[in-house]
This record gives sequence, structure tokens and C-alpha cells, in this order.
Amino acid sequence: MNPSTSLSTGAIGVFDSGYGGLTILEKIREAMPEYDYIYLGDNARTPYGTRSFEVVYEFTSQAVDKLFEMGCPMVILACNTASAKALRTIQQINLPVIDPTRRVLGVIRPTAECIGNITQSRHVGILATAGTIKSESYPLEIHKLSPDIIVTGEACPLWVPLVENNEFGSEGADYFVKQHINRLLEKDPEIDTIILGCTHYPLLMDKIRQFTPGHIRIVAQGEYVAQSLRNYLSRHPEMDARCTQGGNCRFLTTESKSKFEESASIFLRQEEMQVESIALE
Repeated sequence: MNPSTSLSTGAIGVFDSGYGGLTILEKIREAMPEYDYIYLGDNARTPYGTRSFEVVYEFTSQAVDKLFEMGCPMVILACNTASAKALRTIQQINLPVIDPTRRVLGVIRPTAECIGNITQSRHVGILATAGTIKSESYPLEIHKLSPDIIVTGEACPLWVPLVENNEFGSEGADYFVKQHINRLLEKDPEIDTIILGCTHYPLLMDKIRQFTPGHIRIVAQGEYVAQSLRNYLSRHPEMDARCTQGGNCRFLTTESKSKFEESASIFLRQEEMQVESIALE
């Protein structure tokens, strides 16, 4: 390993399989606008939710390598599927070989950390993709911190396509949103907190609130991930010093630039974007 890579400074990398991670990026930038960011969306190979652990790990590793090449000292996996299926292996196997001074963090742990202070009934529901539910990452992380909490999951396979096709405000979305919330609450009527375990789902928030009883708290991840990242950097000044602060944000996509700009506008209220097309291998 080149010794200089250990001390590299650069933007904070934010990776997602598609566009949903833009909802995480937006909250991070609201909380920490002074930092530089590089967002990488593997839009050509999305969705990851239906793919095997091996494929998700391979694709996520390629993205992390690319962001490290671009100088990022730290990468946030702003993707629940990548966090569920690839994060631990990357932390334990890849980082010690590539550069043990760099960090890769996910979105599941920060969400799990806040739940114990939110739920009163100690019954929590997770709405997520099939891959995230199957991985059982949320119950595992929550039980490490709050063993008494009962966690119930419900896979919502059609919610991501609804959002990505800009149908999240349509009447057609009502049926699928209502169906999965009802199924979740039938499994456990004592749920008082629901985690949106997919970065696309905040765009369905109006529908989700409409079909969820008023006493149930709905937790979107963005603000908790942003808060967790800010706390992490304050606890690790050596990493904070390596994250450049020019207030800039670049966008990378494995799709065409025009397709990314068009779809990203659904998720991000930003008029101008500096978008580049790249290949991952």
C-alpha cells in the first residue's frame, strides 16, 4: 500500500444502487453543508434488492473502490440492501487490505440506534425491499442494542418501481401502500413505530401516513444517518480532518447523464447538477 493513500483527503463518498440514496444525501447536506460530497449511483444495474448477497457484495465493492480511487477517505452506503448484504464483509475483509485508515459506514446501524428511544410499546415494524427483509439486518442490529424490542418485517417489492416511475402520488399507489401497511399491522397490532427501511420510501410518506393509524411513529432514515455521521466525525477528528470542506457535490452514474438528471430530479430539489457517467468493474 502506498503510505500516502493512508492520509488522503477528499470528499465524503455516498453510494446507492440507484436514486433512493439521494434522500439520504439531501439530509446529510442539510446537516453538514460545508463538506464536499461525491454521490455514486449504480443506476445501470439497479435494483439491488432482488440480487444475491454475492452479487450485491461484488457491485458494492466496485463502487467503494471507485470512490476510494477518487480520494474519498470515507464512504456511506446510502442503500439498505448494500448495507444489509455487503457492509460487514467490506469492513472486515476489504478495508484491512485496501487501506485500514479509511471507513465504510451504512444506514442500518444509525437507524437501529435511535429506535430504542422512540418506541414505547417495544414493538417495531420494518417496511423494506425483499432483500433487506430477508437479510434480517434490522432485527439483528436492533437486538444488539435493545434485545427486548420485537421487530416485524414486511417486504414491499412494488414500492421502489412506483417511486422510480414517478407514480408515488397516484391513486394506483394507494392500493399497494395500504396493502403492505395492513399486512404489517396484522402481523403485530402492537407496533407503535415503523421504520422505512428503504431510501425510496420517504417519497411515499404522504400515502404511508394516510394509511397508518395516527399513533404510530414513522421513521425515515435520512435525518438519523446525518446526525450519526456528524457525531461520528466529532468523535473521530482524525477522519474529520481528512474530509474536505468546499461545499461542493459531484454526481456519478453508471447510466447516461441525461437519464440520471431526469430521474434524480424526482428525489432531489436541486436545479443544477455536476453529473458524470462512469463504468464500474
